[in-house]
Amino acid sequence: MNIENIQQPFIKIFPGDFSGNQMQRNTPKVLFSATPPAGFDHPKLIAFNEKLSEEIGLGKFEEKDLDFLVGNNLPENIKTYSTAYAGHQFGNWAGQLGDGRAILAGEITSNAGQKNEIQWKGAGATPYSRHADGRAVLRSSVREYLMSEAMFHLGIPTTRALSLTFTGEDVVRDMMYNGNPQYEKGAVVIRTAESFLRFGHFELMSAQKEYKTLQDLADYTIKNYFKEITSEGEQKYKDFFENVGRKTADLMVEWYRVGFVHGVMNTDNMSILGLTIDYGPYSMMDEYSLNFTPNTTDLPGRRYAFGKQGQIAQWNLWQLANALHPLIKDEKFLEDILNDFGSYFWETHDRMLCRKFGFDQLLTHDEKFFTGWQELMQELQLDYTLFFNQLEKFDIQKDMKNQFENVSYTFLDDEKILKLENFMASYQSRLERNIISKEQSSDIMKKTNPKFILRNYLLYQCIEEINEGKTGMLYRLTKALENPYEEIYPEFSVKRPSKYDDTSGCSTLSCSS
Repeated sequence: MNIENIQQPFIKIFPGDFSGNQMQRNTPKVLFSATPPAGFDHPKLIAFNEKLSEEIGLGKFEEKDLDFLVGNNLPENIKTYSTAYAGHQFGNWAGQLGDGRAILAGEITSNAGQKNEIQWKGAGATPYSRHADGRAVLRSSVREYLMSEAMFHLGIPTTRALSLTFTGEDVVRDMMYNGNPQYEKGAVVIRTAESFLRFGHFELMSAQKEYKTLQDLADYTIKNYFKEITSEGEQKYKDFFENVGRKTADLMVEWYRVGFVHGVMNTDNMSILGLTIDYGPYSMMDEYSLNFTPNTTDLPGRRYAFGKQGQIAQWNLWQLANALHPLIKDEKFLEDILNDFGSYFWETHDRMLCRKFGFDQLLTHDEKFFTGWQELMQELQLDYTLFFNQLEKFDIQKDMKNQFENVSYTFLDDEKILKLENFMASYQSRLERNIISKEQSSDIMKKTNPKFILRNYLLYQCIEEINEGKTGMLYRLTKALENPYEEIYPEFSVKRPSKYDDTSGCSTLSCSS
């Protein structure tokens, strides 16, 4: 791989701590600390994303590159570092946080001129690890590697995964925080993104009243990642905040489109570029529920439940607005942008739902139709993805129960079937108001509704196999997630088997997952 082409522009521009002190501590007035990876004696490659490596300019993988995949024996041109940021966690100000188990190698530019940052996750402790070891276990690493790539192929803005490697170490983790720690296999993921900058980077500098660095950070972000912004002065920062708001709203709508639940939408987990970032206790939706959260830490309040993700995104943007206030002193402007978020989000959301149902346009009474659909989905415990797959081939002349019993997680008695029949009748009436043909409507649905989603029980099975030294399921899942709008493996396009309903790592996960 062309690791000699990796550069570190970030650490040349911004204030940092070059002391080499690895003690976990506050590092005031800086945006990063120099951080060497821990080093691992017996790494073993599990998976490598060859196509991504070529795309970002790293080129082909050779056996000698294995050390780089875990941060061993790095060349002199790579000055590794971890960044400092702050954040609101579960609605409360947490102060300084930072890259607790992430270490940046730097940035590489592809032949097409696209820049991407390269980052190890799980390569050892940093000054921001907060009394943790900075390692990652196999299960969380497999989940990040596969899910970030699944989201990319679904067409959703996301960080991506380059490699997945055993470290050769065992790591102690209390998976469910219940006083039962166990040894697990350690692993490192290399992930890439145009930038890993978060809301929290801006929050940290603003909270510390480092306004010059805050302005420099905003200028750097706009210059490198918001090239469409050409204004100057305060207007530049206004345009920046408005852009971030739109990107964030668009991302939330995409999450709703495929049924993705992040699980821990703290401000430090919000990308300034509107990317899906930090895959921890996430889940794809099985049975539809606006109240579903996969994160045990989020119980019982369910702050980050599926139905609240748009609302929480707006709340997080309020915190970003507060952080940017030293640059944008126009309170009315900030309030107007934040208040406009809701109307933009809901209109975009409802237009997305129109596409899922095969409607050519949003009509006046569609909101009532969507509300009725949500109530039906929750009462009948219908699988979110499979419902729309079945809707594409629905035949009103055929038996309703036979068509939908394999899509429901509850028994469909006569009363439930009647409600389903009534809804389908209203759906047929709504379809008749389309201007486009039935074939065009079907084409819209097929492009909008995935046939394959990476469900937690599939990830659980894959992790179990890899622990046993097998990679067959890893290969099949990778092929399936690369073609999510096709049914490559029909056995993956079924509802969650009941035996996984109460299995830790399938239905519920902790923040360490």
